[in-house]
Amino acid sequence: MEELKRLVILRRGSYFFACIVVLLIIFLPGYSKLQELRDKNRDMAQRIKKLAVENALLQQELKRAQDDPLYQEKAAREKMGVVRKGEVPVKIVRTERE
Repeated sequence: MEELKRLVILRRGSYFFACIVVLLIIFLPGYSKLQELRDKNRDMAQRIKKLAVENALLQQELKRAQDDPLYQEKAAREKMGVVRKGEVPVKIVRTERE
């Protein structure tokens, strides 16, 4: 009788273990995919924040370029080499020793 109880308990334990293994096989890939998507979502949120800051800085620069004549002059001089009437442009050539 006692051996029959042990056999029943052992059989139930085996079924329980088998059920756990089957559940792990079914749900573990989905859980891994969920974690991967969470990581990707976190990375995208950080990228969005970074791009929002960069966008704000570019908006400020655009507004300044549109409204500030001194900034416009500075940009024209630096980026396009524009000089005022009567100014003599000087180009500095660096040698290899420097």
